[in-house]
Amino acid sequence: MNSALRSLAPLAVASLVLVLGACAPEKPSADAAPAAGSDGAAAVAADDTGFVAIDGLPSKRAQASYMIGTEMAKTLEPLAEDIDVDLLVQGLADEMAGKSKLTAEQAQLIQAGFMVEMQTRAQARRAEQAQRNATEGPAFLAENKAKPGVHTTESGLQYRIERAGNGPKPGPADVVRIAYEGRLLDDTVFDSSEIQGGPQEMSPQGVIAGFAEALQLMPVGSKYVFWIPSELAYGENGGGPVPPNAVLRFEVELLEIAERH
Repeated sequence: MNSALRSLAPLAVASLVLVLGACAPEKPSADAAPAAGSDGAAAVAADDTGFVAIDGLPSKRAQASYMIGTEMAKTLEPLAEDIDVDLLVQGLADEMAGKSKLTAEQAQLIQAGFMVEMQTRAQARRAEQAQRNATEGPAFLAENKAKPGVHTTESGLQYRIERAGNGPKPGPADVVRIAYEGRLLDDTVFDSSEIQGGPQEMSPQGVIAGFAEALQLMPVGSKYVFWIPSELAYGENGGGPVPPNAVLRFEVELLEIAERH
Protein backbone atom coordinates (compact mmCIF):
# COMPACT_ATOMS: atom_id res chain seq x y z
CA MET A 1 0.00 0.00 0.00
CA ASN A 2 1.29 3.49 -0.83
CA SER A 3 2.79 5.28 2.16
CA ALA A 4 0.50 8.22 1.46
CA LEU A 5 -2.42 6.06 2.53
CA ARG A 6 -0.70 4.86 5.70
CA SER A 7 0.38 8.22 7.05
CA LEU A 8 -1.56 11.16 5.72
CA ALA A 9 -0.93 13.73 8.43
CA PRO A 10 2.71 14.61 7.79
CA LEU A 11 2.55 14.64 3.98
CA ALA A 12 2.63 18.35 3.29
CA VAL A 13 5.08 19.08 6.10
CA ALA A 14 7.29 16.17 5.07
CA SER A 15 7.33 17.41 1.49
CA LEU A 16 8.48 20.85 2.62
CA VAL A 17 11.09 19.46 5.00
CA LEU A 18 12.53 17.10 2.39
CA VAL A 19 12.62 19.73 -0.30
CA LEU A 20 14.07 22.46 1.90
CA GLY A 21 16.56 20.04 3.43
CA ALA A 22 17.74 18.94 0.03
CA CYS A 23 18.03 22.57 -1.07
CA ALA A 24 19.79 23.86 2.04
CA PRO A 25 22.80 25.85 0.85
CA GLU A 26 26.29 24.59 1.56
CA LYS A 27 29.20 26.92 1.93
CA PRO A 28 31.11 26.51 -1.33
CA SER A 29 34.87 26.14 -1.39
CA ALA A 30 36.89 28.82 -3.10
CA ASP A 31 37.58 26.61 -6.10
CA ALA A 32 34.14 24.97 -6.32
CA ALA A 33 33.23 24.04 -9.88
CA PRO A 34 29.78 24.66 -11.40
CA ALA A 35 27.34 21.78 -11.59
CA ALA A 36 27.82 19.83 -14.80
CA GLY A 37 25.87 17.29 -16.78
CA SER A 38 27.26 13.99 -18.02
CA ASP A 39 28.96 15.77 -20.92
CA GLY A 40 30.72 18.24 -18.66
CA ALA A 41 28.57 21.21 -19.73
CA ALA A 42 26.67 23.31 -17.22
CA ALA A 43 23.55 21.43 -16.11
CA VAL A 44 21.38 24.59 -16.17
CA ALA A 45 21.83 28.14 -17.42
CA ALA A 46 22.10 30.25 -14.26
CA ASP A 47 23.66 33.59 -13.43
CA ASP A 48 26.32 34.02 -10.77
CA THR A 49 23.65 34.28 -8.04
CA GLY A 50 22.07 30.96 -8.96
CA PHE A 51 19.01 32.52 -10.61
CA VAL A 52 17.55 30.53 -13.52
CA ALA A 53 15.50 32.37 -16.14
CA ILE A 54 12.07 30.68 -16.31
CA ASP A 55 8.97 32.15 -17.93
CA GLY A 56 6.35 33.11 -15.36
CA LEU A 57 8.74 32.71 -12.41
CA PRO A 58 10.57 36.02 -12.31
CA SER A 59 12.39 35.66 -8.98
CA LYS A 60 14.24 33.09 -6.92
CA ARG A 61 11.44 33.27 -4.35
CA ALA A 62 8.84 32.58 -7.04
CA GLN A 63 10.84 29.67 -8.39
CA ALA A 64 11.41 28.13 -4.97
CA SER A 65 7.72 28.49 -4.10
CA TYR A 66 6.64 26.86 -7.34
CA MET A 67 9.21 24.06 -6.97
CA ILE A 68 7.97 23.26 -3.46
CA GLY A 69 4.43 23.11 -4.82
CA THR A 70 5.41 20.65 -7.55
CA GLU A 71 7.22 18.42 -5.04
CA MET A 72 4.17 18.42 -2.77
CA ALA A 73 1.99 17.50 -5.76
CA LYS A 74 4.19 14.49 -6.54
CA THR A 75 3.86 13.28 -2.96
CA LEU A 76 0.08 13.78 -2.96
CA GLU A 77 -0.51 12.25 -6.41
CA PRO A 78 -2.01 9.00 -4.98
CA LEU A 79 -4.71 11.14 -3.35
CA ALA A 80 -5.40 13.35 -6.38
CA GLU A 81 -9.03 12.29 -6.75
CA ASP A 82 -9.76 13.08 -3.09
CA ILE A 83 -8.19 16.52 -2.88
CA ASP A 84 -9.65 19.93 -3.76
CA VAL A 85 -6.49 21.73 -4.88
CA ASP A 86 -7.95 25.21 -4.33
CA LEU A 87 -8.82 24.37 -0.72
CA LEU A 88 -5.44 22.68 -0.21
CA VAL A 89 -3.74 25.92 -1.27
CA GLN A 90 -6.11 27.94 0.91
CA GLY A 91 -5.39 25.69 3.88
CA LEU A 92 -1.65 26.08 3.36
CA ALA A 93 -1.95 29.86 3.12
CA ASP A 94 -4.27 30.12 6.13
CA GLU A 95 -2.05 27.95 8.31
CA MET A 96 1.07 29.91 7.39
CA ALA A 97 -0.81 33.14 8.16
CA GLY A 98 -1.93 31.78 11.53
CA LYS A 99 -5.65 31.83 10.73
CA SER A 100 -6.60 28.20 10.08
CA LYS A 101 -10.32 27.38 10.10
CA LEU A 102 -9.57 24.16 12.04
CA THR A 103 -8.67 23.59 15.64
CA ALA A 104 -6.05 20.93 16.38
CA GLU A 105 -8.82 18.61 17.61
CA GLN A 106 -10.87 19.11 14.45
CA ALA A 107 -7.83 18.44 12.27
CA GLN A 108 -7.13 15.19 14.11
CA LEU A 109 -10.75 14.01 13.72
CA ILE A 110 -10.77 14.82 10.01
CA GLN A 111 -7.42 13.12 9.51
CA ALA A 112 -8.53 9.97 11.33
CA GLY A 113 -11.75 9.71 9.31
CA PHE A 114 -9.97 10.31 6.02
CA MET A 115 -7.33 7.69 6.78
CA VAL A 116 -9.98 5.11 7.62
CA GLU A 117 -11.77 5.88 4.34
CA MET A 118 -8.57 5.61 2.31
CA GLN A 119 -7.53 2.36 3.99
CA THR A 120 -10.97 0.86 3.46
CA ARG A 121 -10.83 1.71 -0.24
CA ALA A 122 -7.31 0.34 -0.56
CA GLN A 123 -8.31 -2.93 1.12
CA ALA A 124 -11.30 -3.29 -1.20
CA ARG A 125 -9.13 -2.67 -4.26
CA ARG A 126 -6.56 -5.18 -3.05
CA ALA A 127 -9.23 -7.83 -2.42
CA GLU A 128 -10.66 -7.26 -5.89
CA GLN A 129 -7.19 -7.48 -7.41
CA ALA A 130 -6.45 -10.69 -5.49
CA GLN A 131 -9.62 -12.31 -6.82
CA ARG A 132 -8.88 -11.21 -10.37
CA ASN A 133 -5.30 -12.46 -10.21
CA ALA A 134 -6.44 -15.80 -8.75
CA THR A 135 -8.50 -16.31 -11.90
CA GLU A 136 -6.33 -14.70 -14.56
CA GLY A 137 -2.96 -16.08 -13.38
CA PRO A 138 -3.76 -19.81 -13.75
CA ALA A 139 -5.57 -19.11 -17.03
CA PHE A 140 -2.48 -17.37 -18.40
CA LEU A 141 -0.16 -20.18 -17.31
CA ALA A 142 -2.41 -22.82 -18.86
CA GLU A 143 -2.31 -21.01 -22.19
CA ASN A 144 1.36 -20.08 -21.96
CA LYS A 145 2.61 -23.64 -21.33
CA ALA A 146 1.34 -24.69 -24.78
CA LYS A 147 3.35 -22.04 -26.61
CA PRO A 148 6.41 -23.11 -28.64
CA GLY A 149 9.65 -23.12 -26.64
CA VAL A 150 7.98 -22.90 -23.22
CA HIS A 151 8.98 -25.58 -20.72
CA THR A 152 7.20 -26.39 -17.44
CA THR A 153 8.93 -27.94 -14.46
CA GLU A 154 7.30 -30.29 -11.96
CA SER A 155 6.70 -27.38 -9.57
CA GLY A 156 4.80 -25.41 -12.21
CA LEU A 157 7.60 -22.96 -13.03
CA GLN A 158 7.62 -22.08 -16.73
CA TYR A 159 10.60 -20.91 -18.75
CA ARG A 160 11.86 -20.21 -22.25
CA ILE A 161 15.52 -20.21 -23.27
CA GLU A 162 16.37 -16.96 -25.00
CA ARG A 163 20.10 -17.67 -25.19
CA ALA A 164 21.78 -20.92 -24.21
CA GLY A 165 24.89 -20.74 -22.06
CA ASN A 166 27.73 -23.25 -21.82
CA GLY A 167 28.97 -22.47 -18.32
CA PRO A 168 28.28 -24.31 -15.06
CA LYS A 169 24.96 -24.16 -13.23
CA PRO A 170 24.85 -22.70 -9.72
CA GLY A 171 24.04 -24.73 -6.63
CA PRO A 172 21.53 -23.71 -3.96
CA ALA A 173 24.13 -22.02 -1.74
CA ASP A 174 26.19 -20.34 -4.48
CA VAL A 175 26.21 -16.59 -5.04
CA VAL A 176 25.41 -15.56 -8.60
CA ARG A 177 25.66 -12.27 -10.47
CA ILE A 178 22.67 -11.57 -12.68
CA ALA A 179 20.96 -8.93 -14.78
CA TYR A 180 17.19 -9.19 -14.52
CA GLU A 181 13.84 -7.53 -14.97
CA GLY A 182 10.61 -8.51 -13.21
CA ARG A 183 7.16 -7.69 -14.59
CA LEU A 184 3.56 -8.38 -13.69
CA LEU A 185 1.25 -9.85 -16.31
CA ASP A 186 -0.02 -6.35 -17.15
CA ASP A 187 3.60 -5.51 -18.11
CA THR A 188 4.26 -3.35 -15.05
CA VAL A 189 7.95 -3.46 -14.11
CA PHE A 190 8.14 -4.02 -10.34
CA ASP A 191 11.88 -4.63 -10.02
CA SER A 192 15.02 -4.85 -12.14
CA SER A 193 18.78 -4.84 -11.81
CA GLU A 194 18.76 -1.51 -13.67
CA ILE A 195 16.51 -0.01 -10.98
CA GLN A 196 18.91 -1.43 -8.37
CA GLY A 197 21.91 0.19 -10.04
CA GLY A 198 23.27 -2.62 -12.20
CA PRO A 199 23.80 -6.41 -12.10
CA GLN A 200 23.08 -7.86 -8.67
CA GLU A 201 24.62 -10.63 -6.61
CA MET A 202 22.31 -13.04 -4.78
CA SER A 203 21.96 -16.63 -3.68
CA PRO A 204 19.10 -19.01 -4.46
CA GLN A 205 18.79 -19.42 -0.70
CA GLY A 206 17.74 -15.80 -0.25
CA VAL A 207 14.98 -15.41 -2.85
CA ILE A 208 11.43 -16.64 -3.47
CA ALA A 209 11.07 -20.35 -4.26
CA GLY A 210 10.31 -19.92 -7.95
CA PHE A 211 13.27 -17.63 -8.52
CA ALA A 212 15.58 -19.98 -6.59
CA GLU A 213 14.55 -22.86 -8.84
CA ALA A 214 14.94 -20.65 -11.90
CA LEU A 215 18.51 -19.63 -11.10
CA GLN A 216 19.60 -23.24 -10.67
CA LEU A 217 18.28 -24.15 -14.14
CA MET A 218 20.56 -21.68 -15.87
CA PRO A 219 24.12 -22.24 -17.10
CA VAL A 220 26.43 -19.25 -16.83
CA GLY A 221 26.14 -17.14 -19.98
CA SER A 222 22.51 -17.98 -20.61
CA LYS A 223 19.43 -15.77 -20.77
CA TYR A 224 16.01 -17.15 -19.83
CA VAL A 225 12.47 -15.86 -19.47
CA PHE A 226 10.59 -17.31 -16.48
CA TRP A 227 6.93 -17.26 -15.49
CA ILE A 228 6.59 -17.90 -11.77
CA PRO A 229 3.20 -19.03 -10.40
CA SER A 230 1.88 -17.10 -7.43
CA GLU A 231 2.37 -20.03 -5.06
CA LEU A 232 6.09 -20.02 -5.90
CA ALA A 233 6.27 -16.23 -5.53
CA TYR A 234 4.45 -13.98 -3.03
CA GLY A 235 1.21 -15.95 -2.78
CA GLU A 236 -2.05 -14.69 -1.35
CA ASN A 237 -0.48 -11.82 0.59
CA GLY A 238 1.64 -10.28 -2.14
CA GLY A 239 4.66 -8.24 -1.17
CA GLY A 240 5.71 -4.63 -1.76
CA PRO A 241 4.73 -3.69 -5.31
CA VAL A 242 3.61 -7.26 -6.08
CA PRO A 243 -0.15 -7.69 -5.56
CA PRO A 244 -1.77 -10.84 -4.10
CA ASN A 245 -1.91 -13.99 -6.26
CA ALA A 246 0.30 -12.44 -8.93
CA VAL A 247 2.11 -14.47 -11.59
CA LEU A 248 5.55 -12.95 -12.16
CA ARG A 249 7.52 -12.76 -15.39
CA PHE A 250 11.30 -12.49 -15.11
CA GLU A 251 13.89 -12.03 -17.80
CA VAL A 252 17.22 -13.17 -16.35
CA GLU A 253 20.79 -13.22 -17.66
CA LEU A 254 23.23 -15.27 -15.56
CA LEU A 255 26.54 -13.45 -15.83
CA GLU A 256 28.72 -15.47 -13.45
CA ILE A 257 28.90 -17.54 -10.32
CA ALA A 258 30.55 -15.11 -7.95
CA GLU A 259 31.03 -17.54 -5.07
CA ARG A 260 30.88 -21.33 -4.81
CA HIS A 261 29.65 -22.89 -1.58
